[in-house]
Parts: sequence; C-alpha cells; structure tokens
Amino acid sequence: MDKRVFGPVPTRRLGQSLGIDPVPLKTCNWNCVYCQLGRSQPVTNERRVYFDTEEILSQVRASLAAHPPGQIDWITFVGSGETCLHAEIGALIRGVKALTDLPVAVITNGGLLYLPEVREALLPADAVLPSLDAGNSDLYHRINRAHRDLSFERLVEGLIHFRQEYTGQLWIEVMLIRGLNDTEAALKEIAAVLAKINPDEVHIVTPTRPPVETWVKPPDEDGLLRARAILGTIAEIVHPATGAFDLSGKEDLLEAILGIITRHPMRDSELNEALADWPADEIRSTLTRLEKSGRAKIVERQGIRFWRASESHFPD
Repeated sequence: MDKRVFGPVPTRRLGQSLGIDPVPLKTCNWNCVYCQLGRSQPVTNERRVYFDTEEILSQVRASLAAHPPGQIDWITFVGSGETCLHAEIGALIRGVKALTDLPVAVITNGGLLYLPEVREALLPADAVLPSLDAGNSDLYHRINRAHRDLSFERLVEGLIHFRQEYTGQLWIEVMLIRGLNDTEAALKEIAAVLAKINPDEVHIVTPTRPPVETWVKPPDEDGLLRARAILGTIAEIVHPATGAFDLSGKEDLLEAILGIITRHPMRDSELNEALADWPADEIRSTLTRLEKSGRAKIVERQGIRFWRASESHFPD
C-alpha cells in the first residue's frame, strides 16, 4: 500500500499538521476552478473504502512515534479529493482519536453532509472545515462544478443539519475569486447563508497555490476588505501558511517529496527550504531523479513555479 500519511506540513489554520489522505488523486465530487490538485477527471460521487483502514492507522502510529511532542499540532484528514468519499472515514477518525490526544480536523467540501451517515461519521472530530464559496446555485455550479447529484440546496441543508448535531468547532472556508464571488452582491448572499448555518468561524482564503484554471485570480485588497466587512465579526482573512515542510528523517527523499506535492504543490522556494538540512549532492541527485522520473511536473501560475504530481490534470 502506498503512503497515505504525510508531513507534518505548515497549514493556514492548523499549525504543523500531520496529514491523512484517505482517497486517491483526484477522487472528488467537485471540480473547483481554484483547486490546487488539478481537474477532477471524472467527477465521482462514489463512497467506498479506497484504502484499508487498519493500514492507514498503522501509518499514523508510525508517524506519531517518529515525531516528539511539539512537532505536530493537529492530525488532519485532507484528501487528494473529497475526504468523505472514503466510506470508513468515521472509523478512521475514531481510530486516530484512540492513538493520540492531539486534536483531529477534517477538511471537506461539505457536499455530502446532507447524508445522515456522513454527519454522524464526523461527529468525533475536534474541528470540521467545509467550504461555502457561493450564496446561490448558479455561482455554486460556476465555481465548484459539483457532481450532478450535489445541488446547492443539498449543500446548505447539510451544513445546517450538521451544525445542529455537531458540538466541535465548525469553521467554514470561503475561497474568494476576483470577479466571481468578491462583489458586494455575491458576498451578501454568502453572508445570508452563513447566518442560517451559524458556524463558529468563517475563514476567508485566496487561491495562493496554483489554481487549476489559468484565469482564476485572487481578489484585490478592496475585495478582501469588502468580504471582511460583509461576512461579519466571525470572519477573518487567513493568510498563506508559513513554516517548513518536514522532509527530515525520511528513508527515501524522492518519495517524501512526492508524498507532499501530490497533496500540496510546492513553490521552488518551499522545496529548497524543506531540503536545507540535506547534503547538497543528495539534493541535486534527488531533484534530478524527480525531474527524470516523470512523476512530477512544474506548473506556473502568476509567474510562480510550483512542483506538482504529474498525474494531476492542469491545462497549460
């Protein structure tokens, strides 16, 4: 079985996060225009056991043993697609909670929360971070390009029901895109939906990693300030993560790099920083192998080069 646990990696909201990826790249029921993992080809809404639960928990156990206290802030379920498509996500969360006292987060698009079994599966998590990028059906489909079975009404219904049942932290992410959902009208519609959901926090984020569609741009400063004002006092602008990607102590450096860039495309500067503790000749050798392997490629957005997995689908 391939490696399903990666990091720790620096995150916008969860400090140094040990990631658990329960689905293959890119298994998703959305096909967001801003996705850093490329296009979903095809978009899928099939819930099943993609990887063995006990094997994933074994990898978590090994990663926890390899990192002393203080090096990991959160355990985070963050998929190479939609985490809740893994049918045993509930068993995985409970299994991780039995292994450690570290808090557990689940990053999800929220599209499946209309299903009672999915809501129940996420109840043991300490924080759940779903998405709400639009306040109406038309904009939802333009931005998130969801599977035909996942309507905007089902998304909102699921978020409202989950809030009523869930006692942990519900942090809703709003990805702002210039000219799409950063206008006054669009933000007021999002605010109206958020008022029905009543989350603990609203995180305003921007597409800082390579968006799949070349035309996607982050909002300007006015757009950010407008969002902060309209979305209310529980909304905050979450800036890009700072910190190092952990590649130390890995037996195979190339595999460790691939394990991260498959889930988090890395800037050249980030990769160089992560490799700073390795001997120079090993860095050169590894990067040469990486380029020649055919398993990694460069994608450029807004003049910035990112390393990403070659099997992810990005237009030129």
